[in-house]
Amino acid sequence: MLKEISIAAAVALTALSGTVAIAADEYNVSSGMTAASAPLALHGVDTVAFINTGNRIQGAAKYTAVHDGVAYYFSTQANLDTFNNAPESFIPQNGGFCTFGVSVGKKFDGDPRWADVRDGKLYVFLSEEIFNAYLRDPEGTIAKAETNWQQIRTTAARDL
Repeated sequence: MLKEISIAAAVALTALSGTVAIAADEYNVSSGMTAASAPLALHGVDTVAFINTGNRIQGAAKYTAVHDGVAYYFSTQANLDTFNNAPESFIPQNGGFCTFGVSVGKKFDGDPRWADVRDGKLYVFLSEEIFNAYLRDPEGTIAKAETNWQQIRTTAARDL
């Protein structure tokens, strides 16, 4: 009887956890958890290095910061410290989802292989084709994304 109750409790907690994760679909993260017990953002790329130098440098688990329930990897202790001093300055825009996708009301994966830094802000895109579409009107795309993000921020990607 106790075993059945424990299994039922585990199933209920799992279901509840899933509901919370879906409702909080504000960040584009990798599946699974990091050693810091948080999902990984930006495919593990060091966002400080990217914004400050334009280089896509892979971060390392030993330099991890967790902000708003999301893990970010950095390539150096200095970049980790920089992030911790001003995390909002280094978080990818639109929760790390594809900026072009957000501009049309969708949440697609934002891949740092296709990205742009404008006015000190990092914007990521789904693919090279989508990135090239963005480049035809970057300001317009960003403006639409900023407007749409306020409306879709807490909506699960699968519901858009």
